[in-house]
Amino acid sequence: MRQPKLGLLTKSDLALFLDYYELTSAKPDFAYGKQATVTEEYFVRSVPFGSYLVATGLEQVIAFVFSIKFEEKDLGWLEATSTPDFRNGFLDFLKEFSFSGDIQAVPEGTIMFPREPMLSVTGPAIEVQILETYLLNVMNFQTLIATKTARMVDVAQDRTVVEFGARRAHGRDAALLAARASYLAGATGTSLVIGGKMWDIPYIGTIHHAFIQNRPSELQAFREYAECFPHNTILLVDTYDTLEGVRNACIVGHELKSRGFELQGIRLDSGNLLALSIAARKILDEAGLEGVKIFVSSDLDEYRIQELLKANAPIDGFGVGTRLATGANYNPLTREGGPSALPGVYKLVERVEDGKIIPKVKLSPGKVLLPFRKQVYRHYNRKGQFRQDTLARWDERVPDAESLLLPIIQQGQMVYDFPSLNESRSYCREQFRRLPKRYRRLTNASAYPVKLSPELVRIKRKTLRKR
Repeated sequence: MRQPKLGLLTKSDLALFLDYYELTSAKPDFAYGKQATVTEEYFVRSVPFGSYLVATGLEQVIAFVFSIKFEEKDLGWLEATSTPDFRNGFLDFLKEFSFSGDIQAVPEGTIMFPREPMLSVTGPAIEVQILETYLLNVMNFQTLIATKTARMVDVAQDRTVVEFGARRAHGRDAALLAARASYLAGATGTSLVIGGKMWDIPYIGTIHHAFIQNRPSELQAFREYAECFPHNTILLVDTYDTLEGVRNACIVGHELKSRGFELQGIRLDSGNLLALSIAARKILDEAGLEGVKIFVSSDLDEYRIQELLKANAPIDGFGVGTRLATGANYNPLTREGGPSALPGVYKLVERVEDGKIIPKVKLSPGKVLLPFRKQVYRHYNRKGQFRQDTLARWDERVPDAESLLLPIIQQGQMVYDFPSLNESRSYCREQFRRLPKRYRRLTNASAYPVKLSPELVRIKRKTLRKR
């Protein structure tokens, strides 16, 4: 009998996490000795919502770089299943594969803008190319989720925002990385327990509807839960009649008080959240439970959160699932939006031949590529807020500005001390404090000024003349 497969990748599987064309392109490079040094840059052509991005995923990319090892079983499988074209020494070359080049990147949590390189890879052509699929998979997804979370946290105005989208995420890895990216961008915690174990993220939860349905009454369910967790009782009140559920929560709240504890909160998960939160707040206050917080969930995103708070809903925290973990690019108020994906790309910008740097361009309609390896410089105003960015060639110097891309790997060796997730989280929040509000608006956000250095202006004009 065939046993079912769990379908999870292990470290030894990672070398084959690539698209086939990375191998079919690499074989001719190997066969004809075209192992020149090249640079490819990762950037996002356009932002699906708003004006900014939160760069996230670098740690997993670098971990991947140092994990790539083509095992004998992988090479044997390639030899058996692909055409004979992979023989003649190429599989032996893969067996000895290790990255020997350089990687520069912005720290995770850095606020970035369209067409700015967040990461660049320089090294032998095959080595640079083999990173493409994994790099794009990780950077595109985590940057998407971090950006989405940052927008929610921003409009929530210091209220609690909890990620609990694992059951709707696009796969198991996505669920775990969504927990990481959302916490880095400011979420209070996650419902996913493994996220707590792996990333030291606060994991948060209460009870579900089935727990309440499985008892003779809602009140008994509340009492049993409060008995087990008297220090942290938050009650889900909408299984049957929501306002009656709030009244039952008040009964349990007073019972907890008599034992020296406090009811921490109630959660609304359906219905008209504005009207119900107002009614619930009135019931709680009239019962003398003014300190009990109200948490809400149910298809929330940044637009719904902003709408509720503009209407003065007495809500203290938000649980966000589907629209966060999937990076939903859809405004439910205007019914406008597009695919839940970030259009990040990894493109060749220069090649070194016989010691000479050769610019590499792409002239596809709508996808013109600015050549040469680049640095991003950030300028600040007198208050320390972002004023504008300047794109320049890597060896240019731009005065009175901060260079954003830092050395991560040099000649195959790690030179960057990765911060903890909490340190990256603090850095991300500091970035937001320095980003003017006009660039943070959910709709009609101002376009942040990204200028080209005089040298890149000249190169761009020369490139466009070739079209």
